[in-house]
Amino acid sequence: MDRRRFLASAAALPLVDPLARLATIARGDHVVVVGAGAFGGWTALSLLRAGFRVTLVDAWGAGNSRSSSGDETRVIRAGYNGQAVYIRMVARAAALWKENEVRWGRRVFFPIGCLWMCPGDDAFVRTSMAPIRASGLAIEEWTVAEAQRRFPHMGFAGVRSVFFEPAMGYLLARESCELVRESFVREGGDYVVAAARAGRITGGRLGSVALASGQQLEADRFVIACGPWMSQFFPDAIGRRIVATRQEVFYFGSPAGATAYEPGSTPVWVHLGDHITYGIPGNERRGMKVADDTAGPEVDPTSMDRLPDAARLADARVVLRDRFPALANAPLVESRVCQYEESSDGHYLVDRHPELANVWLAGGGSGHGFKMGPAIGEHVTSLVMGTGAVEPLFAWSRLRPRP
Repeated sequence: MDRRRFLASAAALPLVDPLARLATIARGDHVVVVGAGAFGGWTALSLLRAGFRVTLVDAWGAGNSRSSSGDETRVIRAGYNGQAVYIRMVARAAALWKENEVRWGRRVFFPIGCLWMCPGDDAFVRTSMAPIRASGLAIEEWTVAEAQRRFPHMGFAGVRSVFFEPAMGYLLARESCELVRESFVREGGDYVVAAARAGRITGGRLGSVALASGQQLEADRFVIACGPWMSQFFPDAIGRRIVATRQEVFYFGSPAGATAYEPGSTPVWVHLGDHITYGIPGNERRGMKVADDTAGPEVDPTSMDRLPDAARLADARVVLRDRFPALANAPLVESRVCQYEESSDGHYLVDRHPELANVWLAGGGSGHGFKMGPAIGEHVTSLVMGTGAVEPLFAWSRLRPRP
């Protein structure tokens, strides 16, 4: 869709359901959301559109380089080890990404396809096929020969099975966070850039969050979605249930004039070997993105050294050589050191605080949460309003602290 059609379509969409907004405002509820990343930003926007008065707080701003929602791109895929709750959420999130693209008049979701390459056990994808199709999305199983014919510039040595999700692809990350923030402010939300911590607690309720300036930001309800800083915000309730882990991302340059490594000619790809490695082509002209999904060592997200590690770069080059032989000696053109907010079992935390009745927790993205942002925001809003139920897989009670 070109920009003119995007804008024309956007003009036809109401920003807020007026009746829902009036019904909620009548209750006088003010919600403070801490964290403007994928979970917090979308939650703040969803709450605002549901009629709440909302203040969104972030220490460094939406999509900043220290956040788990920074960098340029993220994979969106529906293969999920057969876990229907995630697959349904991907389908819902994909619809919401597209709906908000129309509102913004800007593309951030690029459905260039997601290619799964499995050298061994392919149950992670194979068990997902039925629930993917049940959710209204598509997935195809290809022979290795068919994959090689479609993508002759790729290498499939050692691959035994191949799957393709034609409606999946990648999202613009940092830009999406900023677009969500802009929408939130434009539609009437209050946005504050400040460090925050838990404030007054009385009678099993949080009364405020304390800003670094000394201001106490009071509200009726709170959503804490501050990613890898959640354990610092609530040391007792979160503690080592969610930790920050070091993750490294590398961008490799393609030969001058080469178009085979651009979106459309190359899909998003996921290699399911001893661990998961993935890649995204193009990346706003930054080259081929290669990253290992394995959780790295624990770090302090505020102060950690963000220089890339030579050993991790060498590992990325091995995968690049095997899957894109012509890029075996490609120059490294950019790199990022970021972090996951890794929960103790890899699943999200989306639940009420175990001791504070007016506080909800949204975190534990564990490297796979960004794409779910719009659906998570919608889900948290239903919990805050009392119209939704906690997903057992996301419940606080199932999380155990790490040793």
